[in-house]
Amino acid sequence: MTEKELRQKAMALPLQPGVYIMKNKDKKIIYVGKAKKLKNRVSSYFGAHTNHSLKVIRMVENVDDFDYIIVDTEFEALVLECSLIKQHMPKYNILLKDDKGYNYIKITKGEFPRISECKRMADDGAEYVGPYISNFSVKNAVEETLKIFKLPRCSKQFPRDYGKSRPCLNGFMGLCSSPCAARITREEYVNNVKDAVAFLKGGSQAAVREMTKQMQQFSENLQFEEAAKLRDRIKAIKNLDEKQKVVSINVPEEDVFVLVNGKKKACFEVIRFENGRLTDTEFWLIDSVDDLPTARFELIERYYAMRSRIPARIAVDGDIEDENLLLQFLENRRGKKTEFIHPQKGEHLSILKMCIQNANEHLAQSEGRLGREFAALEELAKLLGLSKPPEFIESYDISHTFGADNVAGMVVFHNGRPMKSAYKRFSIKGFDGQNDVGSMNEVLTRRFNHYYNDEEGSTFKILPDLILLDGGQPQVNAVLPVVAEMGINVPVFGMVKDNKHRTRAIAFDGGEIEINSHRSAFTLVSDIQEEVHRFAISYHHKKHKKTTLSSSLLSIEGIGEAKAKALLKHFKTISKIKESSVEELQKCSSINSNNAQKIFEFYHNM
Repeated sequence: MTEKELRQKAMALPLQPGVYIMKNKDKKIIYVGKAKKLKNRVSSYFGAHTNHSLKVIRMVENVDDFDYIIVDTEFEALVLECSLIKQHMPKYNILLKDDKGYNYIKITKGEFPRISECKRMADDGAEYVGPYISNFSVKNAVEETLKIFKLPRCSKQFPRDYGKSRPCLNGFMGLCSSPCAARITREEYVNNVKDAVAFLKGGSQAAVREMTKQMQQFSENLQFEEAAKLRDRIKAIKNLDEKQKVVSINVPEEDVFVLVNGKKKACFEVIRFENGRLTDTEFWLIDSVDDLPTARFELIERYYAMRSRIPARIAVDGDIEDENLLLQFLENRRGKKTEFIHPQKGEHLSILKMCIQNANEHLAQSEGRLGREFAALEELAKLLGLSKPPEFIESYDISHTFGADNVAGMVVFHNGRPMKSAYKRFSIKGFDGQNDVGSMNEVLTRRFNHYYNDEEGSTFKILPDLILLDGGQPQVNAVLPVVAEMGINVPVFGMVKDNKHRTRAIAFDGGEIEINSHRSAFTLVSDIQEEVHRFAISYHHKKHKKTTLSSSLLSIEGIGEAKAKALLKHFKTISKIKESSVEELQKCSSINSNNAQKIFEFYHNM
């Protein structure tokens, strides 16, 4: 069907709740959606595309036909949509791949058993504990157990390597019993493994109770060395418990969701708590989203379609479209009441920030960047109301000496880092005298003329996601008409400085945004402000130096710029050139006898 035919079909739909199913020319389902009113929602796809994201436009371009199913309520539409997405996995829906599977703890047989985590059971005679759903909890449990019971984590094989080498670093630090150096007998090693397996199966509290009884018995029997070993083991378990309390919350169960949106990718991250302890963490990298509240709805819905446990509390980092509808869906699946919380302070906000930090790190790693750089860009985007963290930031500063030698510097930051290949210098040509506002207007006009007129490959062809100007609202007001007139849709803000020339706020629309309390964004903006100031003033000094040369050395007959530079390199200052004799001037390699005579006469006849 043509888009016109599809719109005609959509306009004939009823104003009732339902699910619509988009298909391509091969009759394959490429998108499933729900709607309160089918006619309004479906017809919106086939009109003007001005309000559609690029992803929606591409989806619509591939639609050849659509089906629909009418239901009684919006809730029924949501349940049906969830079922159809899970069944067909349409290309243009936000999807979460469930590759979690089951996890096991493996205990090998032999004279020196080893404990490890694995994905599947094998017919190899080993003992397996599990299955567990959480890979995170299994890895943590194995790592903690090996530390507490001082079991080896190296690749050495025992008994082959027993007593044949010096202990590794873990052995020297007391984290391993060092069978490689024969510091433990086979019987002691096997008993440690048995205790470790009991610890894994019974949990820390049961293990501590049993160890405490054994320690007391050893003490009563005057076996103080054995009692001391158990005392140290109990202490290690309690220390571990204390460390776990750092990431705990005072509620029985809670899931924490965040969605960090990047330029090309977004990261959906969840941290799960049971009995107040962190038990699992997962993340997915998806295509960048255009509507965060809608995306949160879809992602949380998809997540719980894959997981059986729904907690009593769910913390999220922002608004959710149709939050009450999603809550009804989750409560229906759980069979009990649940709630969304939007943390603003306290321990819940700390956990949410930890989740955001992890998501930033995962997103940064996927793009070959540092987590702190992405965190700074995301914080800046939220502060300025940008839909996504800016990939390219351009910043401008004007430099002059009392209105003379007016220049401007333009620096570019790409993904939070200086992109020096795109730096540009501008010599102000439109007027003389001090006029920072007029200078900024001229510079931005010239910059975007280059954007339209330069050939491909020029760094001027890179359109920034954000412009930061050195100065306050006057500079912003000077640039906004230029940007609008040239058809450039880029947000423009000013960097307001304190009396020590440090950025203290960001100017926008007649007001100011304080940034001192936003550490990551403050550091990034301060770095940009310092870099553009450095770049602009270095160009100004260079131009001013050339002007100084023009007013003295370049005024001398036979002295051009090359010879003037050679003289300054040789004598260092104009004063020394003035004080030099004809013979001394000739010692400069570029200066002949005639040049030397002219220079001497110029400065001594002034």
